[in-house]
Amino acid sequence: MLPVRSILNRCDSNRVPFEWTINPYRGCEFGCKYCFARYTHEYMELNATEFEKKIYVKQGAEAYLPQEIARKYSYESAASGGVAPEHIAIGTATDPYQPAEKEYGVTRACLEELAKREGLSISITTKSNQILRDLELLKRIAEKSALFINMTVSTTRTRLARLLEPRAPQPALRLAALKQLREAGISGGVFASPLLPGITDREGDLEAVAEAAHGAGAQWFTSGVLFLTPSSSKVFMPFLQEKFPRLMEKYRQWYAKNTYAPEEYRKRVAERVRRLRQKYGFDVRPWDEMKRPVSPVAQMKLNLGLTTAV
Repeated sequence: MLPVRSILNRCDSNRVPFEWTINPYRGCEFGCKYCFARYTHEYMELNATEFEKKIYVKQGAEAYLPQEIARKYSYESAASGGVAPEHIAIGTATDPYQPAEKEYGVTRACLEELAKREGLSISITTKSNQILRDLELLKRIAEKSALFINMTVSTTRTRLARLLEPRAPQPALRLAALKQLREAGISGGVFASPLLPGITDREGDLEAVAEAAHGAGAQWFTSGVLFLTPSSSKVFMPFLQEKFPRLMEKYRQWYAKNTYAPEEYRKRVAERVRRLRQKYGFDVRPWDEMKRPVSPVAQMKLNLGLTTAV
């Protein structure tokens, strides 16, 4: 257990489209080789390699939510010109539906508190079909607030996914879960992230994820190139040496002094994503759109999931 004094945490970075985060756990059992959030264990003087082995449960954290929302949360976001609520992102540094959730239920407890309120803006990012356990609860939240589900699918290749994300549900299960969520009227899309140079970026790979996302009813689709922090490198680079040794030199050149891949490469990926969005009629991510000053009528459409495709 991890003693907590707060569960609704402010995010002041201009690089992300949300103001608040909720992470019910610290650490993640899925053990994704590329996970950027391993640095959070180093804050506790733990080795980054222990991120998937030592899971800290923020049990009872939901008790803080009522007072924190009342004290901190604003229903008028300055970024949107005051016509949209601030956004709460659940699962930014840990998967809220990792196996520990079956036993401890911290995510569900937090959602039950959020379901008592209206007018919020909430997203959940996960790699797990376990989210279907809370389908009825999610439907209750969506009746009162703007709710968006992001299903992360880095590849549709099952064997590769098992290598990269050892204990995460296979991609087909995630996509099936998204389809069921969409059929229930809940807004959802796919994060094909991170895109791994030389591993998941070959011709047709990203396109296969987009096609599968479209088949599952995804409303939006996005992808970002691997962001490799020093703590992440401690796990990812030995994995690369073992499984993809031919790529070692390229990764050393690209990431030895940078956390980002070269800008030219990232631009090419962004162009591929743009074309795929256009091909399948994917929307922009709704909460991104909500950050722009819009008319009340347009905002109502956004809250109802009626954004137009771009």
